[in-house]
Amino acid sequence: MTPSDTTPGGPGILLVLDGWGHAPPSADNAVDAAHTPVLDELTSRHPSTLAEASGEAVGLLPGTVGNSEIGHMVIGAGRPLPYDSLLVQQHIDSGELRENTRLTGLLDTLADTGRALHLIGLCSDGQIHAHVGHLSELLATALARRVPRVWIHAITDGRDVADGTAEMYLKQVTALAEAAGAGRIATVIGRGYAMDKAGNLELTDQAVQLVADGHGTPAVDVQQAVRASERGDEWVTPSVVSDVGYAQVADGDAVVWFNFRSDRIQQFADGLLDHLAATGRTVESLSLAQYDTRADIPALVQRADASGGLADELTAAGVRSVRIAEAEKFEHVTYYVNGRDGSVRDVEEHQRITGESKPDYVARPQMNLDRVTDAVLAAAARTDVDLVIANLANIDVVGHTGNYTATVKACEHTDAAVARIVNAARESGRWLLLVGDHGNAEKMTKQAPDGTTRPYGGHTTHPVPLVVVPARESTAAALPQRATLADVAPTVLHLLGHKPGSAMTGRPLL
Repeated sequence: MTPSDTTPGGPGILLVLDGWGHAPPSADNAVDAAHTPVLDELTSRHPSTLAEASGEAVGLLPGTVGNSEIGHMVIGAGRPLPYDSLLVQQHIDSGELRENTRLTGLLDTLADTGRALHLIGLCSDGQIHAHVGHLSELLATALARRVPRVWIHAITDGRDVADGTAEMYLKQVTALAEAAGAGRIATVIGRGYAMDKAGNLELTDQAVQLVADGHGTPAVDVQQAVRASERGDEWVTPSVVSDVGYAQVADGDAVVWFNFRSDRIQQFADGLLDHLAATGRTVESLSLAQYDTRADIPALVQRADASGGLADELTAAGVRSVRIAEAEKFEHVTYYVNGRDGSVRDVEEHQRITGESKPDYVARPQMNLDRVTDAVLAAAARTDVDLVIANLANIDVVGHTGNYTATVKACEHTDAAVARIVNAARESGRWLLLVGDHGNAEKMTKQAPDGTTRPYGGHTTHPVPLVVVPARESTAAALPQRATLADVAPTVLHLLGHKPGSAMTGRPLL
């Protein structure tokens, strides 16, 4: 390296390309198929490597796909963090969950009063928001504590797993209930309604009305509910399984939410509990893992400590940062990078970019990328800003549609945005670190259980590219052949002229 490369202390840009994974060329690799001359040149010309972003490298169960939440948390923490899914599974394996006094106390009360237990959550094994297998322990515990009735309010997926698999997963739920000796599916609804996080309360209210009051389309069974959907598993119409009888939430009943991730279920959880209170129903509620809800919902499994990361180090050093992202990924560059801290620190500015119209990711794969890029350029031009942290959401958000053609276009729009940001970084004398947070668009199909190949909009276990573009043109040495997302924060601090935090186990890559 030249002296200009090794001398830290300059301002920079941390740019997260959401869903930017690396895999060999293939017919379903939208990243490889896209025309991305800028990203291709940066990767070949400047120090680059591949970073592990899934499984144990970031605090997930072995072989588990990465996701944006754990990705950004580990990017910020500078160390792997035991994710909620891992902690829940550990509590199940050890028997702690079954003996949890919050859970057993709640179930014993239901047994004594003759009231019902309602289990609400996403029914798939995508391991992004939930795992259908976690139901087994809850159902078995309910039976052991003599709960008289257990109703399952199933949310279908089609996003974290292949579309068209909801019926298979609901059959799994039925089998789990039969094996446990407790529980029946009472309602079915797509995650587009029940797990909206864009503030569309009209969608959320349909989920609330379904579970609380039984307002939905009658279905003879879960198969009919799923097959009636014309928009795939994500948008299964709110449906009441008509052969189970009265399964609405009644006064004195209890609700346990079995999603382990908070962000896409909390709007529904708050809405349901508000509605029950407004209609005079007192209902106790627990969540499998900790939620960030307005309502007080005690968690059965507590979170890992994510303090001591990049945000804490920047605050201690007085380093000013600007955080920029579209609405879909705004929490990721703020709340998650900051170790699940929702406050705006004195040395931070948060810029949430919104559009003028309702998003249509297939028709407009560019989303609001121009506005995000404009905001990054404006922040980079400021002399009072040491670090710009931004998320370009397109590759991931459009990739989740499963639409290969739209995802290729999203990659190309992202490449054009990166070109503008690279030029701005050079003009303002900033280094630039580009990194993916998990894989997605590099694999757009998946084999279904019946052997057919179907569009896939979910995440992958592939590594992600990591590129460091120095502030000035120079001959730079190569980065280590392999890295992890835990190395990002130490590298950013090094480039800023600071040592990694004492809580960080990652290493500066330069």
